[in-house]
Amino acid sequence: MRTPFLQELDNRVLVCDGAMGTMLYARGIFLNRSFDELNLTQPDLVAEVHQAYVRAGADVIETNTFGANRLKLGAFGLADRVHAINLQGAKIARHAAREPVYVAGAIGPLGIPIEPWGKTGVDEAEEHFREQAKALLEGGVDLFILETFSDVNEIGAAIRAVRSICSLPIVAQITTEEDGNSLGGVAPESFVPDLEARGADVVGLNCSVGPAAMLETLERMASVAHVKLAAQPNAGKPREVAKRRCARSRRGRCGRSRTRRRRAARRPARRQVAAGPTSSAWRVSRSRAWRTPWRAAGSSSASSSCRRADSRPMR
Repeated sequence: MRTPFLQELDNRVLVCDGAMGTMLYARGIFLNRSFDELNLTQPDLVAEVHQAYVRAGADVIETNTFGANRLKLGAFGLADRVHAINLQGAKIARHAAREPVYVAGAIGPLGIPIEPWGKTGVDEAEEHFREQAKALLEGGVDLFILETFSDVNEIGAAIRAVRSICSLPIVAQITTEEDGNSLGGVAPESFVPDLEARGADVVGLNCSVGPAAMLETLERMASVAHVKLAAQPNAGKPREVAKRRCARSRRGRCGRSRTRRRRAARRPARRQVAAGPTSSAWRVSRSRAWRTPWRAAGSSSASSSCRRADSRPMR
């Protein structure tokens, strides 16, 4: 039987899975598809990704539901499938997880600005998040991860939505710039206490920056935080491609001149990098790494938001 999530965090660092979108893209799913819909149309493919992360040693796997809210699914004509997609996403992850592995219900931003920056009211946003959270809860998740938010008001609405239906742990994650401030310009010294007050059990960062910049921001967060912290950095600098944030793999490229890379390209590929499912998803061999194209860093919708591109620890 699993130890309660927050209790286990008191005992050790938990490692989360990596990008879902990256893995699906590597398996032939194009960027113009709804990755969330695959829970219904290709559940075995989604389960395969979850199982790869479990085999790699992940303590927490996230459901394939990052963009499975009514607004984002509506862009694909799937607004009426919100419940089915989220319910099935949770069931797939639950079935793929082994007994010690926690399943986190993944919820991302709505993809539109809310008050005071947009026309959508905070109450309306909360209802959209609640609709998604109810289905994930029904599917058997152990906790919720609210990720890649840039607006504290929006993630606050998501926290309230989850809290209105259950008391499961909430990991609330903001995406920041290189300077450590949110994309809306809020400093970590401000958004950490705010998220704590709104009911987050763990506060963290994900997306947009790599490990070095994120570590500096985490140190600032630690100076004011009274809860556990989470870190889910990108493997590389993201770039927007077809309204999705993508990260370019540069594995194997450092230290090679252009001439040496050309010579390497003429030699047979030697061996696949095999440091877990994310590495294999990028399909990078030692002699071909410099030619690796852009790979999706995993938004589950057509919005310009992003997901993880590598395995990452949660503190």
